[in-house]
Parts: sequence; structure tokens; C-alpha cells
Amino acid sequence: MGTDQNKKQSGEVKENAVQLHRQIGLLPAVCFIIGTVVGSGIFIAPKGVLMNSGTVGLSLVVWALCGVLSLFGALCYAELGTTFSKSGGHYTYLLETLGPLPAFLRLWSEFLFIRPAVASYVALAFGRYVVEPFFTPCTAPSALIKMVGILGVTFVVAVNCWSVTLASRTQVTLTFIKMFALVLIIIPGIIALAKGKTENFQNSFEAESVTMDKLPLAFYNGLYAYGGWFYLNYITEEIINPNRNIPLAITCSMVTVTVFYVLVNVAYYTMLSAAELLQSDAVAVTFANRALQGLSSIIPILVSASCLGALNGGFFGVPRMFFAGARDGNWPPIFSMIHIRRHTPLPAVLFLYPCAVLMMIHGEIYTLINFASFPRWFFLASATLGMLIHRYRFPLKPRPFKVPVVIVGTFTVVSFFIVGLSLYSDPWNTGCSCVLTLSGVPVYYVTVHRSRVPLRFRHFINFWSKKLQILLEVAQQEVQTY
Repeated sequence: MGTDQNKKQSGEVKENAVQLHRQIGLLPAVCFIIGTVVGSGIFIAPKGVLMNSGTVGLSLVVWALCGVLSLFGALCYAELGTTFSKSGGHYTYLLETLGPLPAFLRLWSEFLFIRPAVASYVALAFGRYVVEPFFTPCTAPSALIKMVGILGVTFVVAVNCWSVTLASRTQVTLTFIKMFALVLIIIPGIIALAKGKTENFQNSFEAESVTMDKLPLAFYNGLYAYGGWFYLNYITEEIINPNRNIPLAITCSMVTVTVFYVLVNVAYYTMLSAAELLQSDAVAVTFANRALQGLSSIIPILVSASCLGALNGGFFGVPRMFFAGARDGNWPPIFSMIHIRRHTPLPAVLFLYPCAVLMMIHGEIYTLINFASFPRWFFLASATLGMLIHRYRFPLKPRPFKVPVVIVGTFTVVSFFIVGLSLYSDPWNTGCSCVLTLSGVPVYYVTVHRSRVPLRFRHFINFWSKKLQILLEVAQQEVQTY
């Protein structure tokens, strides 16, 4: 009896300890992926895909191929997520397979410009869809769009600082809203197509504007709309039964998203010509005005909710990568702290906020896609390459979910090919992002590999870290969760 009581007390102590608890089941996991993938991309990227592919038919092929490639990548990450039980996603897999320098560069580029650029892209789309209906047919003020976008980011940051459960429930709710939005677009398009409205698909592969040097940018826009399939791997330590739920959630989510995305684009082209789609900055609203006159006012609300869901998913998942990096000593220690009562990685969430706001104020929406895509896809390809190397070096390591090598190889080769071509297609943005990523190399050798930081500066950092720790009421994790 005494033993049972001791076990009960031990369980209660562990439950109340400062840690990130396992409370994400299969449904929240599926909603987390779908809710993060289906954001602003499907409502904005069709313009970028068509602009760079040149024809309606080729743009649909690009959307389908992007879905297949994303599914291949998602399956690779399902294997990585079940092989390595730690949270952190890209960072953890690069650390385990290729070493600490690539892992640090992933953290560096994510904090410096990938996360701010991605958050800005989605937040600006959120602001546009909230503001534009009030100014139709005039152009909405860009300052107001940015202000509303900043309010959206502020709301999401507050939710994720407050409670993991609240952030999870918010994601589930917003996912159902955005799937309803997609269905609302698909149904009238399919009905019109069934009635013979196919003129926009005539000669859909014939155009003078098809150029191979722009095609990688079409894939970047399409792949950006599918981006987010890897977010579940950021929170591995918080998923219930990860060996089962990670592969299942990833597969179900990506198949669903691919089918819906292709159908949505078919619906767009059924109602809008290529020229009309290229002229629109808010494709879903233009479509609604044409196909859903009675419900057209609802579409901007649904799309803005969709963008909010993608923002929420990003600010839920990405801070866990910085949390894992700081816990390993590869990032400032304050990022590895957890709120003592709310059990959220509060500093990691909070410190991303000013970077996102600054990028939003100065960024332009299509430039942001190209700027963030190069390093993101380079590191994705590097992680799957590392997975192949790890398989070769450690053939006996247990892998609860194993992907055929042809899928891993295809995803890795195609990803590196797109990354390489992007340097030719958009040398300025991709070159700048490449330079910014490599700028982390001297930082790594000075601060992490062999710390050459002056003692006085280290004391200064430690002093303010302790002050921040007291102010934010955060502490180091007390229980190992991997």
C-alpha cells in the first residue's frame, strides 16, 4: 500500500513538473498539419504559379507535382520523426545525421529571416482579406493591411504563450473553418464544369510565355502553399504515441490537402480566365464575386480565418525547434525555458514576435516567398540526404516507420535541383538568403564550437538572462521527455 502511495505521489510530482506534456492526439495532429499547410498559400499562390508557369494546364501540373513531392517529403519526415524521438524537427535531424554546424545554421536562418518572412507572408494575406472588402472596388491602404496583419500575429503569439491546450483547440477550430472555405470554392466550380463551362481550359498548354528559367519559381509558389507538412515534427515530444500517430497524421493530411488544392485550382480556372486571375491580388475574393454572389462577403472572413490558422500552427511548432536547440547548448539558454505554471515555451514564442513585425513592415509579399524558400528547401533536402547517410552508417538502428529509398532519393534530388535552379531564376533574393544563412558560420565558431565570447560580455548576457527568467516566470525543463 505504501508503494502504491509512493508511485501515486511520484506521478503527481512528474505531472506538475516544469515540462512540455504529451497531449496532442491523432485528430489534433491531423488538424495541426492541415491547419498549418492550408493557410494563405492556396488563396494567393495560384497567381504566382500561373505567372511563372505561363499556362493554365502547366500550372495545374505544377500543383499536382508539388503535392506529390510534398507527400514524398512528408513520408521522409515521418521516418525521421519516429527514428529520433526528440522535438525540434529540421534542427534535430540535421544534428543527428550531419552534425552541429548545419543544425546551427538551420536555427540561425530560421530566426533571422525564414520565420519572420513566412509569418509576414501569412499575416499580410490575413490583413489583406480582412481589410479589402471594406474598400472594394478601391485599393486598400497598405499601412492598414500591415496594421491588421500585426494584430493577427499579436493574437496568435498571445494564445501560444497562454496555453498549449488553447492553441491546440484554436487550431482544430480554424482547420474546420478553412476546410469549409475550400469546399465552398470547389462545389460551384465543379458544378459549372459539369455544365460544360470549359472555355478557360481550351489550349491550356499553349502559350508564348512558358520559360524554363521561371519554372522553379512556379514550383516555389506551389510548394510554399504546401509548406507546413513538417511542422508536426517540431512537437514530437508532445504527441501521444508518436510512432503510430506521426506517420498516420502526415499521410492522411497530405493526401487530403493535395486533392483539395488541385480541385480548388480547377474551380478557379472554371470561373476565371488566366488574365483575370493574374490581375487579382485576392483570388478567392474575385472568384467569390463571380461564382458566389450571395455568399461572396463570407469568403474573405473564411480566408482570413484560414490565414490565422496557418499563423497559429507556425507559432505553435517553430518555437519548439529553438527550445530543442537551446536545450542542447546550440542557442541562447533563455529559449529552453518553460513557463512554470502554463507549461508553454514562452520565451521562444515571444522572441519571434519582434522579428516577424519588422519583416512585415518592410516586406513585399511575393519577394518574401522567394526569399524564404531557398534556405527552407535547401535544409529540407539536406535533412533527407542526412537520413540516407544515417541509414548507411547505422543500419541496425530501429526505424518504426521506413520509407522506400526511391522516395527519399527522388525528394532529395528534386529539392536540390529546384534550389540550384532558383539561383539562376532569382539570383538576388536567393543569393541574399544564401549569404545570410552562411553568415551564421562565424557566429557558430565564435559562440558555440569553441566559445570565444569575452568573459565580461558573457557575464552581461547571463545577468540579463536571469532577469528575463524572473520577469517571464520561466525555468528549465525538469523532466526528460525523449
